[in-house]
Order: sequence, then C-alpha cells, then structure tokens
Amino acid sequence: MKLLIVTVVDEFHKEAMQLFKKAHIERFSGSDIDGYKEAPSFLMNTSWFPSERGGTESNMYFSFTEEAKIDTFFELVTEFNKHLETDNPIKAIVVPIEKYI
Repeated sequence: MKLLIVTVVDEFHKEAMQLFKKAHIERFSGSDIDGYKEAPSFLMNTSWFPSERGGTESNMYFSFTEEAKIDTFFELVTEFNKHLETDNPIKAIVVPIEKYI
C-alpha cells in the first residue's frame, strides 16, 4: 500500500477524474487548494480579509492504493501531460506507507 498525492489546476479537474477511473483507483479524497508558482509578495502586505484570491484555483487528491494501480495512473498522467499546451501539468507523487490500520 502506498499514498498517491495528485495536484491539478481546476481546469483539468474532469480529466483527472477520468485518469483515476482508467487506473481503477476508485477511492480517493480531494480538496480545493490555491496553487502558487512563486511566493507572491503581495500576500505579505494584504489585510486579514483580502478581496482577491492570490493563487490559481487547483485541486489536490490523495489515495491509499496498490502500487500496480499507481503505476497505471503514472503512465496515464505522463501521456496526458505530453499533449498539454499549458505549463500546468498534472503532478503526482508516491509516498510509501510503513504501517496502517
């Protein structure tokens, strides 16, 4: 069992869902996040309640799943990213799990 963590800009949310489905990863969790490419200096000077969001609307997903499904997912993401016309590819990492209940 390993932990798969995936980040994707909101524009590719539907495509990411399809990649999970094609890799037979049926159980995962997700959260809306703001993505940043550089540390935005204006955030340090804003009020406690800024009227604008600073980052790019993105999603993060994670799943505890088998290595074979992760390998398939990585192959699918690699192929998907080859055809992008943007500099916001789907990114994924794998973290080994030592123990779980």
